[in-house]
Amino acid sequence: MIAATEKKKQEVLEAVVIRFVGDSGDGMQLTGTQFSDTSAMFGNDVATFPNYPAEIRAPQGSLYGVSGFQVHIGSVEISTPGDNVDLLVAMNPAGLKTNLHALKPGHTVIVDTDAFTKKNLEKALYETNPLEDGSLENYRVIEVAMGTMTKEALKDVEGLDNKSITRSKNMFSLGMVYWMYDRSKEHTIAFFEKKFKSKPELIEANTKVLNAGFYFAETLEIIPNAYTISPAKMAPGTYRILMGNQATAWGFLAAAEKSGLELFLGSYPITPATDILHELVKHKHFGVKAFQAEDEIAGITSSIGAAFAGDLAITTTSGPGLALKGEALGLAMMIELPLVIVNVQRGGPSTGLPTKTEQSDLLQAMYGRNGESPVIVIAASTPANCFEYAYMAAKLTLEHMTPVVLLTDGYIANGSAPWKIQSVESMSEIKNNIVKEATENWHPYDRNEDSLARTWAIPGTPGLEHRVGGLEKDRISGNVSYVPENHEFMTKIRAEKVKRVQNYIPEIVPEFTQEGDLLVIGWGGTYGSLHSAVKELNDEGFSTIGLAHFNYINPLPKNTEELLKKFKKIIVCELNSGQFVKVLKINYHGFDFLQFNKVQGLPFANNELVEKFKSLVK
Repeated sequence: MIAATEKKKQEVLEAVVIRFVGDSGDGMQLTGTQFSDTSAMFGNDVATFPNYPAEIRAPQGSLYGVSGFQVHIGSVEISTPGDNVDLLVAMNPAGLKTNLHALKPGHTVIVDTDAFTKKNLEKALYETNPLEDGSLENYRVIEVAMGTMTKEALKDVEGLDNKSITRSKNMFSLGMVYWMYDRSKEHTIAFFEKKFKSKPELIEANTKVLNAGFYFAETLEIIPNAYTISPAKMAPGTYRILMGNQATAWGFLAAAEKSGLELFLGSYPITPATDILHELVKHKHFGVKAFQAEDEIAGITSSIGAAFAGDLAITTTSGPGLALKGEALGLAMMIELPLVIVNVQRGGPSTGLPTKTEQSDLLQAMYGRNGESPVIVIAASTPANCFEYAYMAAKLTLEHMTPVVLLTDGYIANGSAPWKIQSVESMSEIKNNIVKEATENWHPYDRNEDSLARTWAIPGTPGLEHRVGGLEKDRISGNVSYVPENHEFMTKIRAEKVKRVQNYIPEIVPEFTQEGDLLVIGWGGTYGSLHSAVKELNDEGFSTIGLAHFNYINPLPKNTEELLKKFKKIIVCELNSGQFVKVLKINYHGFDFLQFNKVQGLPFANNELVEKFKSLVK
């Protein structure tokens, strides 16, 4: 099987989709991340999709314990992590069984034969060995005894125990894939040198195994050639790969810097939002105050206290936590304090699917509080623009003095993409409503005539003493008021304040065509899938299909109804049973909103969208 051959030819590809799968302890997330980062440094456009079990350590070899990492790289625009896979790396039978369906016929699967033991085959519910029964004859199978070869590569390295040796075998597979796709090993070796600075034996071990996999692939006759993917044509600038949660944290850091306020995060850890807390804790040198509360309620109420004291205050959570934060969110709305609640959506209800994606918290964000309790709701749509919409959430809450719910989801929060580094100086101005000193006629609920935002008086400022709380307030003094007419006035003005945000957000601009036969509507993290599908159809000649993707949910952009009138058919695509379509139906009458919904904990596949859209325009 192994032969020393002349240097093999290279085939140029526009894009490739690779999936690494194995047990949750096999290091698939690290392997995929290293391949992604290396490709990004080479200049490829990149999109990733980590997929891992909810259990901290599922039973080894089990079907539900498989951890995977998919990466899509290209010299062309990459909007999604891809559907069908060009290369599957399966470190055990369970990984092969649960992921083989995604591999394109005739394409390559690399398997670690050492893992295909009788015991592991039984755990994966195989009756026969797929490497021997002919079930893989439609694929190019590369069988590699990775465990054995890893041990051979490390036999002369001192200071390693068996566990450390076994854990290194993921680098063997990474080395093979680096050779197959003409990737440099240098970035990963530099990563080893930094990560294992105090453990030189681990630097040596991982480097040796990476090189062993690389040179092993070079000698394999079964791999007829290597592939190369040219750098993508991207706007000039300095880029780095960011995950959505990391981008969200950085957006708030930028907003704090721009507004001149200190950033406070009160949060309780919850999958998949916790990495925002982890990231902000790293930046105390920027004045960040990060508080890990004892529960979700303490997280949001501590943030309300910080907002009362004059900080840019945020709290982060997922669906179950948003439910617990509901009463306090109503309090912040009632007091009219600036507060951002980040909800990284996951599969529900209840504990649901903690590590899978869904868009099922929209109605909770809109209406999940007692009483008439409107807040601003916006949604990020890509891992990179989590930065932009975190910044915008901070800007809107500070300038309009009402809470903002920022919706992301597990798909974009854990996914990564190139992000063009921005300077704070180039970002839009953030104003606030802080009153610096008392005037003769100042009242705590004095309002801006245009935005209706009330003034923000910081405790301790002489002459600005006032009362706040959850009871209804007098429209001017802020004192408790039970006057019926005052309650109705305050209810209406809080709603009107949110509605007037329409005057401060951009209009919705459709992609591909301004009018036509079909308008595809989406919101939040489905953007990449919808954009890719509509682009494919336009490239095929279906030039009457447009895409309107909404980032501003409450209020909706001012020109929404005008846009809807320009298309013969409208289809709303969501990873839920139809929540945004309900919002549209409430606001815009006389339209026949078609629906395309998916509730599987997975993003839309490109082929299912293309098939659906084609059926509507034929």
